[in-house]
Amino acid sequence: MCCLGYNMRYNAPPGLEMAVPAGMEVRMNVLKVTTVGNSVGVILPKEILERLRVGKGDSLYIVETKNGIQLTAYDPAFAEQVEAAERVMREDRDALKKLAE
Repeated sequence: MCCLGYNMRYNAPPGLEMAVPAGMEVRMNVLKVTTVGNSVGVILPKEILERLRVGKGDSLYIVETKNGIQLTAYDPAFAEQVEAAERVMREDRDALKKLAE
């Protein structure tokens, strides 16, 4: 999913033009901030939910990047844990094999 971040679009220094890299598709969806119970929120269109592969009850993660805010179904903390586990499994393959016997 590709989109230009809020920071780049609205907070860029004067005179800085937004250049979209070749081959990058830019899609813009406008979401209205609305009241949701005692809070405020945005309603995500069905198409966006399908692209994120999420539904009611799933978690989304907000990641602040150098290009702005990113909304993702990918949990960066979990990914780090999986990478650490894979690293241990590679490094200690023989010991783990003995333990499994």
